[in-house]
Amino acid sequence: MAVWLMKSEPDEFSIDDLKRLGKANWDGVRNYQARNFMRDMSLGDQILFYHSSCKVPGIVGTSRVSKTAHPDPSCWDESSPYYDAKSTESSPRWDQVELTYESKFTFPITLSAMKNMAGLEGFSLIQKGSRLSVMPVAQNYLDVLGENSSHFKQTPA
Repeated sequence: MAVWLMKSEPDEFSIDDLKRLGKANWDGVRNYQARNFMRDMSLGDQILFYHSSCKVPGIVGTSRVSKTAHPDPSCWDESSPYYDAKSTESSPRWDQVELTYESKFTFPITLSAMKNMAGLEGFSLIQKGSRLSVMPVAQNYLDVLGENSSHFKQTPA
């Protein structure tokens, strides 16, 4: 199973929203590289849920891919901020995946903490200017995050 990191602004959609819903489609992605990463996801892949553009950005929990990439209907909805006139139902340009809630961390793994963790130097999340909302997490970075086990204490699902 692969591991991915997906960013969301908590005032738009938070880990608590996903917990409340149980599962949700990850829609509105309008970056080709992020879309392609979602197309690479497999059923059961783990997601590190990251809160961005907030007071304390960081990894706040986990989820799983419960439905692989499929067309994102928001691109056909003219009233949606994610509408794309070039996307058609016969040739969709944008996809979404369904995520199922897994856990919320008692303590987030903050961006500032990750920037100080030895072994994460090449992790694209902590690179200046990294704006990608979906990215793979290589095993060596996952191992470094796991070594900081106090951050991985979880609340029950």
